[in-house]
Amino acid sequence: MATKISAIALIFSLLFFATFSSACDPCMPKPKPPPIPPPTIPPISPPSCPRDTLKFGVCADLLGGLMSPIIGTPPSSKCCTLLEGLVDYEAALCLCTAIKANVLGINLDWSIALSLLISTCGKSIPPGFKCA
Repeated sequence: MATKISAIALIFSLLFFATFSSACDPCMPKPKPPPIPPPTIPPISPPSCPRDTLKFGVCADLLGGLMSPIIGTPPSSKCCTLLEGLVDYEAALCLCTAIKANVLGINLDWSIALSLLISTCGKSIPPGFKCA
């Protein structure tokens, strides 16, 4: 009889242990996931001309500069070649930079010079563009 009681006690103790040990699993703190770092935003750099601004000195021919055009070559060809592949904004930015830096060697009102150079090369000044 003692074996029956010990067997029953063993069964009850196993049942008791299984019931209460599984009930405590939700009580255990779950590990927190590591915090997600905020995204890094690269600093915004001011727009700049993707070409060497000094090369735009060839555009002085269009503005009545001291350079004389080569016979058989339109005076705009060297300047417009530099602007090829640039979108209107980039072309305006490059010419604006060249005019402001006086790379062209001519002191003119920048808005007139910029308009003349841009339109000669088949480009247009984007709306809202400011040559600053």
